Amino acid sequence: MFKNIISKRAVITPLLMLSAMWLGFLLQTMGFFQSCFGAIIPLLPEGLLGIVTSPLLHGNMDHIISNSIPVAVLLFLLYQFYPLVANKVFIIGWLATGLLLWMLPPIDILTGDYTYTCTIGASGIVYVLAFFLFFSGVFKWNMKLLTISLLVVLYYGSLIWGMFPEELFYNLQEPSKISWQAHLSGAVVGSIIAFAFKNVGERKKKYIWEFPNYYSEKDDKLWQEYKENHPDDFLELPYKKRDDIWDRLDELRRK
Repeated sequence: MFKNIISKRAVITPLLMLSAMWLGFLLQTMGFFQSCFGAIIPLLPEGLLGIVTSPLLHGNMDHIISNSIPVAVLLFLLYQFYPLVANKVFIIGWLATGLLLWMLPPIDILTGDYTYTCTIGASGIVYVLAFFLFFSGVFKWNMKLLTISLLVVLYYGSLIWGMFPEELFYNLQEPSKISWQAHLSGAVVGSIIAFAFKNVGERKKKYIWEFPNYYSEKDDKLWQEYKENHPDDFLELPYKKRDDIWDRLDELRRK
């Protein structure tokens, strides 16, 4: 039943991504990735590797679990409803978010002090996917894709707060370990990609009779026949009655 409804790539891609994330986490626990190796270290050459590897590394079990669920759900939605651009969105979003994060100066927003930071985790990709899915539905103004946008807002709307430093909302005893810079980078990149691909793939359907100067001999014949068969409808009519006539004609046209 679901074979012709659910895309294979919409199932396989999230599974492959989750496998890579958990393999990376396993290698971390075995000591293959120690200290800041594989992490994004802003503005330092040794941090460039992290643009590729950091989404596959996580600090602890809670970290990887909290990222695994939204990665799986959002990747499924991406590949199910945006198959033509899904690979580009995923790859460009991954690399562009990492690069933007690497270019951001690691400065404490409250004190202005330089901080040496190592950023790991797939949360940047989560923000890319969430913001792409939301804004793409809005830009295309397609009802099905707008529904996906609303689902993203409903379940992941709270992500918006992750784009700001926790220090702005709480008096923390020690610096937060959550990278708001990664979240902000992902949100910016996802929004830009949504705008760049707004004319690619499924968009709002526009019927031929909605175009200016549209004329159809068949429609004209239907109209003449209707006037002949329903002369009473063309007396002085209240507005509601006129609307009913146009609705009935529209049903005839669609048949």
